[in-house]
Amino acid sequence: MVFSSTIFLFAFLPLFLAVYFAMPWRPAKNVVLLLFSLLFYAWGEPVYVWLMVASICFNWLFAFIIGKCGEGKTAPKRFWLVAALAVNLLVLGFYKYQGFLAENVNRALGEEFIAELNLALPIGISFFTLQAITYVVDVYRGEVKVQKNPLYLGMYIAMFPQLVAGPIVRYADIEHEIDSRRATLEGFAQGLRLFCVGLGKKVLLANTAGVLADSLLPREAAEIGFVGCFSGVAAYTFQIYFDFSGYSDMAIGLGKMMGFEYPRNFNYPYTSKSATEFWRRWHMSLGGFFRDYVYIPLGGNRVSTPRFVLNTMIVWGLTGIWHGAAWNFLLWGLYWGVLILLEKFFVMKVLDRLPRFVSHIWCIVLFFFGWLLFAVTGLTNVGEWFCAMFGAYGWLGTSTLWELQSWSYVSLVPIFIVGSLPWAPWLRKKIQAWAEGDPHRAIVAAPQKGNTAVPPCQVVCEGPVSAGRARAVTAVSVLADVALLAVFVLSCMSVVSSSYNPFIYFQF
Repeated sequence: MVFSSTIFLFAFLPLFLAVYFAMPWRPAKNVVLLLFSLLFYAWGEPVYVWLMVASICFNWLFAFIIGKCGEGKTAPKRFWLVAALAVNLLVLGFYKYQGFLAENVNRALGEEFIAELNLALPIGISFFTLQAITYVVDVYRGEVKVQKNPLYLGMYIAMFPQLVAGPIVRYADIEHEIDSRRATLEGFAQGLRLFCVGLGKKVLLANTAGVLADSLLPREAAEIGFVGCFSGVAAYTFQIYFDFSGYSDMAIGLGKMMGFEYPRNFNYPYTSKSATEFWRRWHMSLGGFFRDYVYIPLGGNRVSTPRFVLNTMIVWGLTGIWHGAAWNFLLWGLYWGVLILLEKFFVMKVLDRLPRFVSHIWCIVLFFFGWLLFAVTGLTNVGEWFCAMFGAYGWLGTSTLWELQSWSYVSLVPIFIVGSLPWAPWLRKKIQAWAEGDPHRAIVAAPQKGNTAVPPCQVVCEGPVSAGRARAVTAVSVLADVALLAVFVLSCMSVVSSSYNPFIYFQF
């Protein structure tokens, strides 16, 4: 089940909200959230829901034992931590990488040494496994208390808003909200607005770009030439952003409806001026996980230069292979690791002396070719597509412009570009400054922590505002809500009328 489906929008979500808010006590709400989350998962993975339950049980048990070890008993605590990590990673590795390992070992040996089991990948296993790991590790570090109620830990691991595609919510982020959150009408309204924004991104923008991407990416580079390859990667560039950031917006909005503050996952990454900045803005919860649970424990940057380079490449190699069991994902991760190292030691020293637009162009080229590695499967195909970008197969290959259909999407490109730019927070800050009589106030970038992805023009003034300007701000907010209602209606109409509704992050 995905958020942009009729069963979720018209059955699951209304039923859940009705039952959830009918419960007068928070413990009952927590149990309702757990049961509906398991139902949500079982709808798409009836066979693997037992795996989710098993993950909840053994992570609760390991953390409980670690908590019982007490202060000073480092060796027993470390043993149980290693055991918990081993179980989590073995389960993840078995289901996600068994086929990849078997294929490559057998190819290297020239015989079937390891049987390929052709296992179906449990949906969201990468996300809920990482969340479980953060809980166990933070208990070991003493940063969170042991959750004695296994049902509450189950609610955290299985929570349906961020179960299958993130953001990766650490237990520490919502530890206090499990027992003491408050769902307010204002918070519910903000969450609903953010859900509408995310639904529009996914259904109206990502799906539209996805039609072109899906028609071109499976084809041979020699068949479609420069125009086809460029159009396919460009369409995928917009599709993956609107698909994933839209899903994150919907997840954060759903959490906010219930009183949870999930961490922000995207901060307009396509406005970045470097590879480093891009990864501070893209999938921020995943970047935070690898920083705090892999990079820093390895020594981070407080080591010698060779060790720093090794740490960086380890983290980016793991980031790549986390996204999928294929060589192109590993290559994609190493590609970003190399670029970040080049920027640190050389490139940024040059770019800092040049006009800012040069840095923007640099970053656009980086993520464009990065998505080529990500979207095109098979290293041979990647090489051919790369050559096509430099004219190896001509403008059109063996196709005609009509067959490629790229021309029909030209008018949509400005909409895709505007949709990926931070005009909403800029406009909101401008209106707020005008309402408070300070039109020259500096417009600062939105912070990178917390749910700051507020829908356009939902202005909250902090200082005194005249009656006339307050009415104007209210009118703008009402118009914004009407626009979001129209987005919701159009999105629902699209969901009902179209059978094309891919969710590309299922593979992770």
